[in-house]
Amino acid sequence: MPVAPAQPALTAGKSLSVAGSGELNRDVAVRAAPRSDARRITVLRQFRRDYRPQVVLALSQRTDVESGTPTWYRISVPGRPNGRTGWIPADAADLRPVHEFIHIDRGARTLELWSKGRLALKTRVAVGRPGMETPLGLFYVTWKVVPRAPVLGKFAFETSAYSKLSEWPGGGIVAIHGTPEPQLLGQAVSHGCVRVANRDILRLRTLVALGTPIRIVA
Repeated sequence: MPVAPAQPALTAGKSLSVAGSGELNRDVAVRAAPRSDARRITVLRQFRRDYRPQVVLALSQRTDVESGTPTWYRISVPGRPNGRTGWIPADAADLRPVHEFIHIDRGARTLELWSKGRLALKTRVAVGRPGMETPLGLFYVTWKVVPRAPVLGKFAFETSAYSKLSEWPGGGIVAIHGTPEPQLLGQAVSHGCVRVANRDILRLRTLVALGTPIRIVA
């Protein structure tokens, strides 16, 4: 069956183009190439160990030339090491279009939310301290939660990125979360997470969906 080449995942400037995001509808092997006989990178389960649905971000897709329907998605693979990508059959995920993305500038220590090409929110953040730097790359929101620990502020977004600190809860998952210490914003003080003022994390809570891409640059 003829297929069109994969669509590009990133465009220049403060824009980002992906194929979509959504939930898996079954367990699926992630392949190194868009073929059923390609090397298996990992297996993603439809539900995680805590029975939450597995959310995926499709960076690009292969499309059947004749029908125009997607045949394979190249996804961002959550977990260590950061930055892995792989291919899953298109019928293994139920995707929706993505219109928002989060842009984090680690050097400037700012977070921006872009929606349909417009800047919806910009705020100062705290990032990882030297030796525990917030990882760079393209990630996405995997879950939303009201934290029990006061140090995590009023709300938190779990992401697909992992910090250098593997002993941290969840194996070192990087979060974007609120903080009760707004005086530390603009500094590099965390173990890799991105800290946001509680006022702004609550605004983001209503604006950011699961599967929203997160681009972190130096």
